[in-house]
Amino acid sequence: MKILLSLLQFTTILPLGKSQDLEPFARHSYLYPVSGYVIGTLVALPVFFIADHTIAAAVAVSLIMLISGAHHFDGLLDFGDGLMAHGDREKRIRALTDRYIGAGGVAAGIVITLLLFAGFQASTSLVFAIIIGEVCAKFSMSLLTVYGTPFRQGIHSYLHEFSQPHFPLIAALLCMPLLFIPIAPLKLMGAILAALLCPTILLLISNRLFGGVNGDVVGASNEITRACAILALVIF
Repeated sequence: MKILLSLLQFTTILPLGKSQDLEPFARHSYLYPVSGYVIGTLVALPVFFIADHTIAAAVAVSLIMLISGAHHFDGLLDFGDGLMAHGDREKRIRALTDRYIGAGGVAAGIVITLLLFAGFQASTSLVFAIIIGEVCAKFSMSLLTVYGTPFRQGIHSYLHEFSQPHFPLIAALLCMPLLFIPIAPLKLMGAILAALLCPTILLLISNRLFGGVNGDVVGASNEITRACAILALVIF
């Protein structure tokens, strides 16, 4: 129970009582997808009762932001700044890690939010799309936690220190219940492909631009993978 509380307190703002130490979750970071099921279900339940598809999509985006405390969205904004910064690696890292949000961060936030909203609006089964997107997003975080070499000290380096090479395999097994969702196999395979490709591409970009990964990159992967997984469900 302490492990799950530690996980949910790290990934959500749910009122779960006394604050838990991060170490229980750090030793079991393969549990990220469990948080995806929890957040996805909490968002999908009220959305299910909204008849208008456009309003339902907007509410889904809003609830995801609210329940997660925009924690990972903040990483996306910082990643956008680092990605768009001009100059050498040090300047990019400075843009990535400072407290200010520039044009690159604003652009990244707008683009990914628009794509997510469009994907939700076009989904034939919004409730299932919410859950699939959230679980895929969290799987991408488990992948980067293990394989993203930290370039500085922080939460990511702490989680990475406890991670093991087999963690992504366990995380993948935790994603297996998605196979029981009544949705076309090709659509689900597209979402799974997004969950693999997005963190892999981000890892390559981050290694090249920043010399490694930090928590902002992992958070950005959560946001980008969610949007891409939802779009894959629609496009395929």
